Amino acid sequence: MTQDNRQSAGGLTSSLYRPLSDPDMNRIVEDAFRVLAQSGMHVHSKTAREAFRRAGATVEESSCRCMLPRGLVEDAIESTPSSVTLFSRNGKADCVLERNRVHYGTGGTAIYVLDPQTGERRPSTVADVVLNARMVDTLENIHLFTINVFPNDIEQRDDIDVNRFFHAFDNTTKHVMGGVYSAQGCADVVRMAETLAGSEQALRAKPFVSFITLVISPFKIDDIYGEMTCFLAEKGLPVVVPTEPICGTTSPVTLAGNVLAHVAETLGGIALVQAVNKGAPAICGSVGSITNLRTMNHVGGAIERAMINAAVAQVAQHLSLPLYSTGGTTDAKAVDVQASYESAMSSLLVAMSGANYIHDIAGLMETDLTVSYDKLVVDNEILGMCQRVLRGIEVNDDTLATDLMIDKGPGGDYMADEHTVSHMRAEFFDPALANRDARESAEPNSDALNRARATVSRLMNAPAQPRIEDAMRKRILNAFPGIRR
Repeated sequence: MTQDNRQSAGGLTSSLYRPLSDPDMNRIVEDAFRVLAQSGMHVHSKTAREAFRRAGATVEESSCRCMLPRGLVEDAIESTPSSVTLFSRNGKADCVLERNRVHYGTGGTAIYVLDPQTGERRPSTVADVVLNARMVDTLENIHLFTINVFPNDIEQRDDIDVNRFFHAFDNTTKHVMGGVYSAQGCADVVRMAETLAGSEQALRAKPFVSFITLVISPFKIDDIYGEMTCFLAEKGLPVVVPTEPICGTTSPVTLAGNVLAHVAETLGGIALVQAVNKGAPAICGSVGSITNLRTMNHVGGAIERAMINAAVAQVAQHLSLPLYSTGGTTDAKAVDVQASYESAMSSLLVAMSGANYIHDIAGLMETDLTVSYDKLVVDNEILGMCQRVLRGIEVNDDTLATDLMIDKGPGGDYMADEHTVSHMRAEFFDPALANRDARESAEPNSDALNRARATVSRLMNAPAQPRIEDAMRKRILNAFPGIRR
């Protein structure tokens, strides 16, 4: 699949959808300061509590409760870099998270995949980490790889992270982001990345890997995530501190209350990173959604989820903070009509809000539990359409072609004109999957889903091309014997 680079490259800007008025946005920010100061956060990491204490927080050691005064949080916002670059290893797909620049990627750490050969749902494995990374490496509208499946075949907890990240590095040169499952695993991945970069300093200067820790709603930093956040902040590596409040269960049921919870909780995470290492690259995050009021379960494909994430994007831009957001998710159990309209609607809305990095936006389904390879390809096409919307309509003398119109006059033919030839390939999004042929000339089984399946099959059967050179690959495998080969 190839598109004009202006359509596929990340970093297009957008502020086309702003669900909050300026007064409402300002009120949410003010109330977030008030919640953090008066209610605070439960912080179960001793290192994190000590960092907060040194920064000026009031810490109740017996309850692990930290009250974060407004000045502490404002100082954290001010000291957080407003621009964070997530580097690719080959320099061709760097993602600059700033202002309202938009990028797309995978995510979700699903525990199942739809098997690309049988179509049946099964537990995900290391082989699925490999295939997902290989596919993302080739899909032009997916700008970075957030490791999107869990290797259920790895039994040792401390080996999970090195397996996920090694096989990601070995199968894509795009930036790799991921959650981490143990303190040892986190430290091992950092050491692996430093080895691959050449040194600790080289990795810090151009980090091609970033990490996701969590603020657990409502308002809790647990021991493991807190310790890992402090470790990564000390290392000066990009760390995302997302939060996932769910309307009606872990946040107020209203969208406004959920947005407030998002903003306050992720600002608490930003404050922790800056309390540990002022100026470290921290990225705020929004993941939450609404509740299915019939079952009280989390909903993945709700349009309100897109509205919430767009509102948080608006606040992040106001505060000049880089943002990790969520879009493109669905509750569908198959790659069907529901999967298409839920994913397309939320992808477009969140992209139009100018969210910097929208994760989960390709391949996820079944309320974030399952990855579909077919959907990964379909979503890549949806994202190409989103990119065309963000490009907008360019208006200048050449694109207006006023003089050409006058010259042609009424009844003029533009088909063979040089102006048409010079613009026709770049002006429109050219889909790889959509069938635009007349019914009479369409080939059998040429619908979009069958074309997506053919793309998956072609990528699966293509020879593997390791992205780590042989000597370095052997060095890493020898250093980390827990990596599944």
